[in-house]
Amino acid sequence: MPEPVRLLLCADDYGLNPGVDAAITGLVRAGRLGAFSCLSNGPAWPEDALAVAGLRAQAQAGLHFNLTEGRPLSPSLAALWPSLPSLPRLLLASHLGRLPLAALADELAAQVQAFEDASGCQPDFVDGHQHVHHLPGVRGLLLDWLQRQAWAVPVRSTAPLAGPGFKVKRWVIERSGGRALARGLAQRGQPHNALLLGAYDFQVTDYRSLVQAWLAQVPAAGALLFCHPGQTWIGGAHDPIAAARQRELAYLSGAQFPLDLMAAGVVLAPVWR
Repeated sequence: MPEPVRLLLCADDYGLNPGVDAAITGLVRAGRLGAFSCLSNGPAWPEDALAVAGLRAQAQAGLHFNLTEGRPLSPSLAALWPSLPSLPRLLLASHLGRLPLAALADELAAQVQAFEDASGCQPDFVDGHQHVHHLPGVRGLLLDWLQRQAWAVPVRSTAPLAGPGFKVKRWVIERSGGRALARGLAQRGQPHNALLLGAYDFQVTDYRSLVQAWLAQVPAAGALLFCHPGQTWIGGAHDPIAAARQRELAYLSGAQFPLDLMAAGVVLAPVWR
C-alpha cells in the first residue's frame, strides 16, 4: 500500500459569528480539522477567542488577516477607513499603488495583538480573509513583518491553486498576487503549503463531489484545503454564503468524509514546508 499523502484542512472565519465558531469548534473536537483561521476583528472574537487555547491541542489556530469586512482595529487605519473596503475596492487600490501602507502595517500589528491578547497564544500561521495577504503592498508588509518575528511563521500560499473547475476565479487569485506571494515565501525560506485547494463559487450544492475531486489532486508534498463551515445562526450581519457553510458542515461532520479521505489515500496532517 502506498504511503498516505497529507492534507491540512483549514476552516476560515472563526470569530465571524457564533454559528461559524460553534461549527469549527465541533469539527476540531471531532478530529475533522487540522487548522482554523481567526478573524481577530470579528464580532464574535472577543468572547469565542477564550476557547482557542484549548482547541489548539487538536488543531492549529491562525490569524485570518482581514481588510475587507467590518472595522479596523488600529486608530491609524480607522482614521482613513472607518469601515473596511469591499474586496473589489481593495483590489483596485492595491494594483494602483494607492494603499495606505503604514496604516495597514499598524492594522496587521493590531490584529496580531488582538489575537494574542484574547486567545493567550501566538498565531500558529497567517493567511488572509479573501486572500488579501497576497495583494501588492499588503504582501510586502506581511513579508516584512514575518522577517521581524523570532520564529518561522507559516503562511498560506495562494498559488498554485488547483481545480476542479472555476478557472476564472483561480486565475484571478493566482494573478492578483498569489504567484508573487509564493515566490516571496520560497525565496525567504518561509514555511508554506505546496498547493492550495478549495476555491469554488459557493453555489455548488454537491460539496462532496468537489472535495473528492480536490482529494484526487493532493500531491506527494501535501496540500492545504480551505473551507467555510458554519451552523445556522440568526442575528447580526447577513452572511451571503450561509447556505454553503451549512452544506460544508453537513459533509465534513458526516460519515462520508472520513471514507473519502481513506479512499483517496489522504490523511489530515500539517503540510508546511
